[in-house]
Amino acid sequence: MLTNSDLVELTNFRRALHRRPEISGEEAETANTIVAALTPMSPSRIVTGLGGHGVAAVFDSGQDGPTVLFRAELDALPIEERNSSIEWLSEISSKSHVCGHDGHMTMLLALGRMISRKPVAKGRVILMFQPAEEDGSGAKAVVADPAFEDLEPDWAFAIHNQPGSPFGYVATRVGLMNCASLGLKITLSGKTAHAADPQDGVSPVLAVAKLIPALDALGHGDGGPRNNNFRLVTITHAKIGEPTFGISPGKAEVFATLRTATDASLESLEVAARDLAGSLAKEFGLRVSFEIHDHFAASINDAEAYAVAVEAMDAIGVPHGEESVPMRASEDFGVFGWNAKAAMLCLGPGEGYAALHNPDYDFPDDLIPIGSSIFERIARDLLGST
Repeated sequence: MLTNSDLVELTNFRRALHRRPEISGEEAETANTIVAALTPMSPSRIVTGLGGHGVAAVFDSGQDGPTVLFRAELDALPIEERNSSIEWLSEISSKSHVCGHDGHMTMLLALGRMISRKPVAKGRVILMFQPAEEDGSGAKAVVADPAFEDLEPDWAFAIHNQPGSPFGYVATRVGLMNCASLGLKITLSGKTAHAADPQDGVSPVLAVAKLIPALDALGHGDGGPRNNNFRLVTITHAKIGEPTFGISPGKAEVFATLRTATDASLESLEVAARDLAGSLAKEFGLRVSFEIHDHFAASINDAEAYAVAVEAMDAIGVPHGEESVPMRASEDFGVFGWNAKAAMLCLGPGEGYAALHNPDYDFPDDLIPIGSSIFERIARDLLGST
């Protein structure tokens, strides 16, 4: 149902989104652009401001039936784009769509065009453009928004592009798709002193020297996330004192990302990391404090939703399998599966394609008709056609 003109327009739209990236929590312009694109499709209603800048377009058949939600993400990344092969580079310094969310949004708009031209026979289709996926806060904010109560889905589906997989191949499975994770900021506080008399202060240097390898040792990647015992600790940042030669430092910060195969394991790993930092703080006479950032629940595919997606892909000839999933990376789509039958699908752009979050990544436009066709077939299978 997508014409050649549709594909040209959608490609241009995707590239326009690519030029104007906005990071988590700042997606106001992107949301307005999405609303403007949705309006000509005449959905039953458009809900804005969900969980921040979230937008939901509701296509209601007026007949009893399930509510099927399809999700895309509004936000980009705080990464400076470097890609000499494209003309639609980011116009915003140090921000870019190098995770493909511009493509995910465009696939959803393509689905909207198809549903608007041939409505479903029963129930509702909801196109959910979610804010703040990259920091793990967006989906939780959306489902906690009182306005979401009237949008609560029975089924939820999402597609994320996954470099490393063959073009057009979908990786998916029943059960874990994306790991649980959180960012733990550990602050060790002591007392500064003159560098000539470090004994007059309380330095965190030796504590940090012990803390970093000890945190690393808490994790192990054996077996990957298919193993429920999988745990990984990645040190992402460390700072001790100020960049000067005359002061013995009095403060240090260590950032660690904790990653596990289950939510329960993540809680256990966090406790172990806190206990470790607390013990070293006591040993060296320091104060310790903690902050949690980028907290993602594990994303779990429901067996029935998986079966619906597989049947749809088989019907339209999209190859699929379990290769390369579950992913170590986290995704907050799992939140929509807390009260709905949900499934995440990972769509391959090619095996030699640039990796996600790399400064030279760009979503391949040829995936737009594939992803939107999968979504449309799922919608038709569950809701029929007029």
